[in-house]
Amino acid sequence: MTPDKSLGLFQGFGIELEYMIVRRDSLTVLPVTDRVLEGIAGEVVNEVELGALAWSNELVLHVIELKTNGPARELDGLSGLFAGDVRRINALLGPLGGRLMPTAMHPWMDPLAEMQLWPHENSPIYSAYDRIFGCRGHGWANLQSLHINLPFADDEEFARLHAAIRLVLPILPALAASSPVMDGRATGLLDNRLEVYRLNQRRIPSITGRVIPEPVFSRAAYEETILQPMYRETLPHDPEGVLRFEWLNSRGAIARFERSTIEIRMLDVQECPRADLAIAALVVGAARALVEERWSPLAAQQLWPVPPLEEILLSAIREGEGAVIDDRAYLAAFGYPAGRCRTGELWRHLAREVLSDGAESWPALRVIFERGTLARRLLLALGPDFDERRLREVYGQLCDCLEKGEMFGG
Repeated sequence: MTPDKSLGLFQGFGIELEYMIVRRDSLTVLPVTDRVLEGIAGEVVNEVELGALAWSNELVLHVIELKTNGPARELDGLSGLFAGDVRRINALLGPLGGRLMPTAMHPWMDPLAEMQLWPHENSPIYSAYDRIFGCRGHGWANLQSLHINLPFADDEEFARLHAAIRLVLPILPALAASSPVMDGRATGLLDNRLEVYRLNQRRIPSITGRVIPEPVFSRAAYEETILQPMYRETLPHDPEGVLRFEWLNSRGAIARFERSTIEIRMLDVQECPRADLAIAALVVGAARALVEERWSPLAAQQLWPVPPLEEILLSAIREGEGAVIDDRAYLAAFGYPAGRCRTGELWRHLAREVLSDGAESWPALRVIFERGTLARRLLLALGPDFDERRLREVYGQLCDCLEKGEMFGG
């Protein structure tokens, strides 16, 4: 898969969806990603290209990634392609006693006991991560996400895109939180995936930073402020330089200069591709409007430091669409007419501003706006005093939603 570096702003879209593989009967994790890829490619491979989409491995053997095979020119129509490949993978998993499970975290997985690293090609990379950080934890072995890759043509476009994405990042959990349960219990957070993600590399703090990227708006400044400090801090732990690449950066959005894109990594995966692509369409629409300076000029967008954005993010991790924003300047940056609102209200405002009435994404978004994030809908379905039996029932329903392409609680 060769990236197209000729694309400018919003001329192409890369979408990646991660799913866990579980046993059909018990829904416990099933580490057979290599056998799925072997079943379609005829040999164990890291990635197989299947027309418009590709499948690939991840860090652990119970997660598989589906992604666009190069940049797609439009988001419309992609959900059907992903849904078709979900069914194809489930057909391959059937004889192995498995199926795909959506959402961003397995609700009762014990990563200390159940995690198995990918043992094939590129295994030195995964072994290095495990040696340095210890990957037997939720922040490594139990998190699945939706990634959006957006292209830029040059430094000027990078500056605009990075400024816009930084402003959108803090409110993403209010749209996409799908991980309210960990270790078999509701933790009180709606987005546990992001909570463990932001803490999983504390040994080398410069790798994740504070999740919201620093306000840098050129390749040279990015190298100096973000990449080089990260490489220096990692060197004593990785003298061979196995991890000395741009992808080591684990902020919520990372610049991939080798393919001229910014990759947004902060979205929990949803119950079906229709929901994921609807969320992607809204996030892209909001970013595009900011790039076009619809509500605020570029100079003002670039002034935002990390701390106030981080404060909004942490609130959204806890409370999702119910988190309150009372930062008038932040709301004004999106053209919101009042000085205080809940994050769910802000997203409804943005949807009205950036999506046409007949947009393909509206039916799925209406479920989110009217009934809450998937995390909220899961907690409602589970009830206040759920047990393991109820967890299996509800997450079995989620597996059915993924197989059928249906919204949960819709």
